[in-house]
Amino acid sequence: MRRRLLAVLMVLMGAAALLLCVPLADAYARGRTEHLLLQRRSEAVRFADLADRAGTAADRAELSAEIGRYAQLYGAGVVVVDAAGATVARAGADPAPDALTGAGPGGMAAAEARDRALTGRSTDRLPTVRPWGPARVVLAEPVGRDERVSGAVLLAVPTDAARRDVAVRWSLIAAGAAAAFAAAALVAVGITRWLMRPLLDLDRAVEGLTAGSLQTRAVSDTGPPEVRRLRRHFNIMAQALADSIGRQRDFVADASHQLRNPLATLVLQLENVEPHIAPGPGRAEHGRALEETERLEELLDGLLALARVESAAPEPREQDVSRAVRERVRAWAPVFEAAGLELTAGAPSGELWARALPDAAGRVLDAALDNAVKFVPPGGRVEVCARWDGEGWAVLRVADDGPGVPEEQLALLLRRFARSPAHQNVRGSGLGLAIADEIARLSGGRLAVSGTDPHGLTVELRLPPA
Repeated sequence: MRRRLLAVLMVLMGAAALLLCVPLADAYARGRTEHLLLQRRSEAVRFADLADRAGTAADRAELSAEIGRYAQLYGAGVVVVDAAGATVARAGADPAPDALTGAGPGGMAAAEARDRALTGRSTDRLPTVRPWGPARVVLAEPVGRDERVSGAVLLAVPTDAARRDVAVRWSLIAAGAAAAFAAAALVAVGITRWLMRPLLDLDRAVEGLTAGSLQTRAVSDTGPPEVRRLRRHFNIMAQALADSIGRQRDFVADASHQLRNPLATLVLQLENVEPHIAPGPGRAEHGRALEETERLEELLDGLLALARVESAAPEPREQDVSRAVRERVRAWAPVFEAAGLELTAGAPSGELWARALPDAAGRVLDAALDNAVKFVPPGGRVEVCARWDGEGWAVLRVADDGPGVPEEQLALLLRRFARSPAHQNVRGSGLGLAIADEIARLSGGRLAVSGTDPHGLTVELRLPPA
């Protein structure tokens, strides 16, 4: 968003600079052209006065000498014609290739100026002089006045000096525009940073809350008043949310902890009563009651573990996933052997570093392997592997060839207390994968479950790279 906002500001400032500089440059070019016209027109008027008084050969000689000196000094072309358009005097370059016949574009301009002057009208407008042209401009002045017009004076004036002045002034305007644009760009960068810093801080705070860090707050106190007010309201909301969730977690943890003692006493009493129960239906009911109390004890242990995971907020740190795989597979190997299951492990030859909560990979692996022991029948096979994916994330995968879960029920496996209808009688609390999913989320990764081809279940943990 910062780049987009800065781009919009830069485009607007560039458009404003162009809208200011282009009219200014054009106005100077027109002003310089007008100055050139006024300057050369005064000289054409002088030549017209000389031509009007040139009644004798001496006067015509003086006129020729004047226009000759002028043409030599300024590099201009001067032509004096009579009322019929015949050339009376000429000096320097012609105003056009053929000023009298009007051949070619330049000749047409000279002929138009001549015809206008022969009707008693002076040249009052020239083509605007710009750095690229025109190289010469033609202006004409009538000889005599009104019904006494006896001829015209045509000047082909070079525009080198005017074009050079226009180029210099345009360069200064362009340099000033560039400097103003650079200064405005610096101001725009500062404004953008001032506007975006609190928004980026809010975004980081929201991301932290989403990741489970309830103590994250927006700390930037810059930006417009509306954004600062939003920051205060957000921090108040985050604190209220943290307090509410904290009370809920404390209640679950306290309730689970307080219930464990009377439950342990109940289990002990049931075990002590067992020898005094005669064989028969009563002993069978006693056994089922003992199993239910033990199941309740596992449920409370799971709730307590989940509350600890949610309430604790340690910082993620670097850890070797391949090492966790080797250690946990070594620890679970006797359990799988006793259950009649085959456990295999495959990990990279080197180290597989990821960033996660302390022992996140080992805890998630424990939950997945515990599920496999419960639900895979004897003779089954469970494979654990760790690898890199194409984006640099560490991937930990546990796949079995057990009965699996129907595809429409896969989403239930990561919910708390959720169990497949086909496994309701299997011992467990239904919190193992939910706790693993919470650990993955707090680590900045994700946990996914899917089916194994042709049958079975796959649990996949993805952790961000170190």
